[in-house]
Parts: sequence; C-alpha cells; structure tokens
Amino acid sequence: MQQIILMAVLATMVYAVSLDLRVEDFRYVARHPLAVGAGLVAQFVLLPAATLGVTLLLDLPAATMAAMMLVAACPGGALSNVVTYFGRGNLALSLSISAVSNVLALVFTPLNFSLMIAANPRTEVWARAIAVDPRDLVVSLVLLLALPMSAALLTSHRAPQLAVRLRKPLGRFAVAALMLFIVGAVAAQWKLFLIELTRTLPIVIGHNALGLALGYGASVLARLSVADRRAVVIEGGMQNSGLALGIIAAQFNSDLAMVAVAGLWGIWHIVSGGSLALLWRYLDRSSRRAARRSGGR
Repeated sequence: MQQIILMAVLATMVYAVSLDLRVEDFRYVARHPLAVGAGLVAQFVLLPAATLGVTLLLDLPAATMAAMMLVAACPGGALSNVVTYFGRGNLALSLSISAVSNVLALVFTPLNFSLMIAANPRTEVWARAIAVDPRDLVVSLVLLLALPMSAALLTSHRAPQLAVRLRKPLGRFAVAALMLFIVGAVAAQWKLFLIELTRTLPIVIGHNALGLALGYGASVLARLSVADRRAVVIEGGMQNSGLALGIIAAQFNSDLAMVAVAGLWGIWHIVSGGSLALLWRYLDRSSRRAARRSGGR
C-alpha cells in the first residue's frame, strides 16, 4: 500500500509540473539543436558513463551503487527550470531539455540503468540476486512519467484555464506528501539512516558535483552562450530524484540504502543548484557595476 501511495503522489507531481509544458518547448529543439543536444548528452551519456566509472573505482555497497546509477539514469527534475530562471539562465532552453529528456527517459532510463548494472560485477550479482527486471522499470516509467505527462499535455490543450487552476495546489500537495513519505521512511529506521547518512551524503555531494561539472564541460565544448551554459549546467546536475524514489519504492521495496541516496540527492541538488544560481546573480551584479564604473570614466 505504501508503494502505491508513493507512486500516486509522484504521478500527481509529474502531472502538476507537466501542466507548464507547451508544444513550443518541443519546437525549440528544432531551432536550437546544439544547445538542447548538449544538455541531453550531459544527462543521458556523460553522467551515466561517469557514474559507472566511479562505482567501479569505489568500494561501496551494491545497493548504494545501484541507487547512484538509477539517479544518473533519470531525466532532469522540474526544479531545474526554477533554478535556471533564478540564476538568469536560458529558461526556454531549460524547459525544452526537460520536456525532451522526460520523453527520452522512457527508453534511456531503463537502458542506461540496465547497462550500468550489468557492467559492474558487484551490482550485476546484486541485481541477479533480487531478480531485477528492466521491463518492470519500463512499466514504472510509464505509470510515473508517460501517463501523467500525457494527461497534463491533454489538459493544457483542451482545458487551459483548468490547467492554470490545478498546477499550484496539486504541485504543493505532491511536494508536501513526498516530504512526508521521506520523513516517515527515515523515522521508521532512524538509527540505520544515521549510519547511511554519514557515508552517503559525501557520495551524493561528489556525484552531484560531477553532474554539474559534466554539464559545464558539455556546454563549453558546444560553445554556448552564458545563459545557455547555465541552463545546461543545471540540467546536468539536477536529476529527477523523485522519480528515482518512486522506482525504488515500486521495484526495490524502498531499500533504505537506495532511499538514502535518492532522498539526499533531492535535498542536496537544491542546495548546490541554488548556490550556483546565487553565485551567478552575484557575478552578474559585479559585472554590471564594473561596466558602470568604467563607463563613467
């Protein structure tokens, strides 16, 4: 029952967030393929490949490595759009990368996760022991991503006024319910979670920094503008950890080590993304002040 409730909450969150999507977000791809492509490569190629490399180098529990792989295989989260806007990045680009990545996730999330799991001997043995089936992952993605996103697009197209009224209250409800789920899961196994926290938080911080750095590298190689580069950096480092939590609940019986990774990701990427946005805003103000001083001479 707990798994069903969590999946319903996450589906509601995806529905609420997707009410903001427009057909224009997808058309943007055709006009700016290089910028969108840089963001998608950072999400679906660079981060999964780097995550596999890290897990092969580190001596970690198999469930922790699997959770890192799952988060890396997920598309970008909805908060990336908010952080990009606050950091004065290209919001249209961020929205387009998010829209396309959520569609591509139906194929690339199970594909990347399965490839990473199979390529690491320890996670391969672990997955075989608990009978991980990629087809079940696809079913979870359809229920958690494809159906609510399609329903939201239909609502926005057929009943735009209803979509406007529903978005904020549904989004707030879903976020509050998800936080209650995480708090409840942690409280039920508090002592074990404290052990997981001390060893998992540094891993999450490093993993998230890796995603941000890879987003920056992809944007530099693509020679994007400053605003575009900021959008790609945020998209590269703010994964949909809520989706990962839903999959963990549905497919891995809310394994505590996996919940710790995905849950801490959901908290930390807000801290890291928000800090970057504040830094960018500060740099912009400093640049404007310097320009005014030089212009006044």
